[in-house]
Amino acid sequence: MSVELDEQFPIFLGSEIDQGHPQQAMFHVLPVPYEKTVSYGGGTNLGPSAILNASWQLEKWDGKSSPCDLGIHTCPPVDCSVAPEQVMENIASATANIIKNGGIPVILGGEHSVTYGVIQGLKAAGIDDFGIVQIDAHCDLRHAYEGDILSHASVMKRAVDMGIPLYQLGIRAYCEEEKQVREDFGVYYQDSDELVPNNINSITLPDDFPEKVFFTLDVDGMDPSVFPSTGTPVPGGLSWYQTLNLFESVAKQRQIIGFDIMEFAPIEGFHAYDFAASLLTYKLMGITARHRN
Repeated sequence: MSVELDEQFPIFLGSEIDQGHPQQAMFHVLPVPYEKTVSYGGGTNLGPSAILNASWQLEKWDGKSSPCDLGIHTCPPVDCSVAPEQVMENIASATANIIKNGGIPVILGGEHSVTYGVIQGLKAAGIDDFGIVQIDAHCDLRHAYEGDILSHASVMKRAVDMGIPLYQLGIRAYCEEEKQVREDFGVYYQDSDELVPNNINSITLPDDFPEKVFFTLDVDGMDPSVFPSTGTPVPGGLSWYQTLNLFESVAKQRQIIGFDIMEFAPIEGFHAYDFAASLLTYKLMGITARHRN
């Protein structure tokens, strides 16, 4: 169930393009202004609107191509006013509909628990064999956090419990329980203390990693000097270009079937970060499109 588009949720890049037809647009932008389980700073529910509004300041040309030429359809925001289980069902339904229309879902969160609904939607649409690549400061592998299995701190545990292969990048804050989960479920990872000091800009996915990849990007995976606008900032994160390069290294090896931008919490009066989150979204569209075939 969704609500209609309104002035708070304009179409992505609407200053430059018309709304793409849902059956013809490559990218379907789905705003999910959901926040319930954040454990430090708040404001992630305001992220989707800020990103969409800032997108009106973008150029069509992303530096290498014009991904909007392939069509961008902005979906109505998901109804997040209901119980968490129903929110997840709403996200799943909207995601599955995007896949059935032949689009690539681009999910704008919201707290990271949103990704669980997206995963359910991918499976509901018939995509069973896929892996997840995650950029994040945190593992999000706790079975539950503060008693909630739908917590933002547990979203990747829900994924591995479903048998989905996982590769984590940029992690630098996790507990012993999550360390054990990594071992028990064979989670692949390259943490920030390896990636950042050595300026590693690409990874090689294991041979047995699925051909289809959903990429989830929590903005706190990037350094707070780039994105202080998140509820759980951790020093020592990825840089702007390192993040783009790591994403592209995955896109070169596998088919990106969708991606999300999670945990962006706008800071009032600091439009630079809204613009950065919007540009990041558009850059990832461009990388995905250029390596799609």
